[in-house]
Amino acid sequence: MKQFFLASLALLAATAHANIDSRSDAVAQYAVNTYQDAQIHTLANMVSFPTVNKNGINTPDNPDFIGFKALLKMKAAALGFDYQDLGYTVLIGMGKQTEKVTIVTHGDVQPANASKWKKSPFEIDSTSEPGKLIARGTEDDKGAIATALYAMKAIKDQGIDLNNRIELMIYLAEESDWGPLEEFMRTYPQPKYAVTIDASYPVVVAEKGWSLVEPTFNATSAQTSAYVSELKGGAFKSQIPEDASVILHNADTVLVSKLKHAASALNAVEFNFSEQESGILISVKGMSAHSSEPESGVNAIAYLAELFKGIKLESNSDAQTIHFINQLIGLDIHGKDFGDIAYEHNFMGPMTVAPTLIERDGNALTLAVNLRRPVGKDEAVLRTQINSALANWQSVNKAKLSNIDIVIGKPMLLDSAPHAQALLDIFKHFTGDKDAGFVSIGGGTNAKLFDNAVSFGPSMPGKRYTGHSEHEFITVEQLKLNLKMYTAMMIELGNM
Repeated sequence: MKQFFLASLALLAATAHANIDSRSDAVAQYAVNTYQDAQIHTLANMVSFPTVNKNGINTPDNPDFIGFKALLKMKAAALGFDYQDLGYTVLIGMGKQTEKVTIVTHGDVQPANASKWKKSPFEIDSTSEPGKLIARGTEDDKGAIATALYAMKAIKDQGIDLNNRIELMIYLAEESDWGPLEEFMRTYPQPKYAVTIDASYPVVVAEKGWSLVEPTFNATSAQTSAYVSELKGGAFKSQIPEDASVILHNADTVLVSKLKHAASALNAVEFNFSEQESGILISVKGMSAHSSEPESGVNAIAYLAELFKGIKLESNSDAQTIHFINQLIGLDIHGKDFGDIAYEHNFMGPMTVAPTLIERDGNALTLAVNLRRPVGKDEAVLRTQINSALANWQSVNKAKLSNIDIVIGKPMLLDSAPHAQALLDIFKHFTGDKDAGFVSIGGGTNAKLFDNAVSFGPSMPGKRYTGHSEHEFITVEQLKLNLKMYTAMMIELGNM
């Protein structure tokens, strides 16, 4: 049935004429002519609030989120929309119709390492790279919020009557905790149509399931021969790590020479060997990316581990972590060495596996391995295969993991989405891409919490997604295109 559904989608995508209502086209052009500068200004205001959720502070009590919501309330009033602050969720609406179209997005962002940005990550940088608006949240997801607001405003200006209410839903803990939204959705009436604007174009009808394997290593060694300490890497669990480092102790010149020779062959990253009082600091610089697209980044943790492949080290927590990565993951991103867990789906593609974060608590090291799984393998089977691979690794290495956490996320593949074709027509009309079709992504959005949600932008196909990276941006031209397409989307779905 799934294969028939996907074949039908492909046929529809290939044969559609990309027709949209002439009013949609006209109002979309009006929106860009009237509000392009305004949406950039509003985006600049939004990113100035560092809406990063912090442990120990509930989102509604966090001053940065309080300020962000005050801005949203002010903008809603200025643009003539109703506003509801429901704690973790903000609703901004246009129209009193019974049925509605819900546009789903989020206002929280991932952390940003200020040292890696030319300007503050929470200040729009429009000069370092002309044509780009660089700041945390520009692509994920505040740019989309600003665009949605001015799409609604353009429709309101033009007095377009819609059959359905337009409701912009802004959740404030998407990057860290879906619990409050899951609770909220128990009483939120399912909309007639739902669209998330937190992913990619043309139209996303399938999402992999966010999953996690977190083993903890807690071992000591004699420290009389070559050993490593202070292993570090990564910034957060959903980012391909850009940095990793370790200190090597008791290394003779032969070992150091061997490592430097190996480093010269691993030229996808930059290695640095620095003499320290207690040993040699070995650091690696890769390239950060969203962990749903590990192929678009260069994983510093994986490459640091690769450097030590075949090297004998005393078996402390740091060395065990390195050997674990080497033996079960390596530089492969599809889990082919991780027991039997690897698999793929003919539409959604292969599962991806990436080590993303190393966290230390005294001597204990916890490694986060982020998986993105498609449909096609039962959760119980995958869990059993993961546990089997971990048990086998412990047996072969005579090591004992002190704790193992496993999270298996649910992938999404829609059997029906009544508005998917309308969105694809809009994309074809405004881009001229007549071959565009439905797509699957590795990321997971709040679309999973709705009955019939698909995703529509804001990132373009074939472009590297910059959300979650340390070089996040959206272009001025992309904002303009998004404004056209979101305006048309609201008109088309508003009258379906």
